[in-house]
Amino acid sequence: MPTTLSPVPLAPELSLYLVTQPVGLFDLTGGEFRSDRPPPFWAFAWAGGQALARFLLDHPSEVAGRRVLDVATGSGVAAIAAAYAGAAAVACTDIDPAAVEAAHRNASANGLSLVGRLDDPQVLLAGDVFYSPVVAPKMVAQLRAARKAGAEVLVGDPGRGFFPERLFDLVTEYVVPVPRTLEETETLTTGIWRMRSSRN
Repeated sequence: MPTTLSPVPLAPELSLYLVTQPVGLFDLTGGEFRSDRPPPFWAFAWAGGQALARFLLDHPSEVAGRRVLDVATGSGVAAIAAAYAGAAAVACTDIDPAAVEAAHRNASANGLSLVGRLDDPQVLLAGDVFYSPVVAPKMVAQLRAARKAGAEVLVGDPGRGFFPERLFDLVTEYVVPVPRTLEETETLTTGIWRMRSSRN
């Protein structure tokens, strides 16, 4: 799949290997969804990840000197921003091994590195993870467990249908440039949300 090293629209300090042709997510899979092979989410800079990246670049104290885990990393944009902002160590996870590979490749392109594994993270990042009724409850469980263990949890969400707003406080919003072929619009207003204490 042809990708080009391109600046991130909302965070041009960073560059990622992205699909730059006007194609949609499933155009790259022959137009079909296959459960055994996730679509290439990593080939695009999604709004939630871009917003998280911008927030961390603007507020490096959120992650500086801390251990950071980026879940459902996609292209790795939020993880890379955390490393750029001075995190002590950054790891990423994704159900698609190709996404983790892409995140490490993108980090290297920015002169940064991600670690392969991270125990006891102090900050969890999650961009665009509440996009389906199947995925959302699993993400809630993972993020709540991390919050209960004392980690800060920051989510970037552009109004996906399954975002559990009751568990979060809005920190700020960004208007994020996105490919029309993905989102049927050219910008998405995207919130940065901080998970409340697990007591709630």
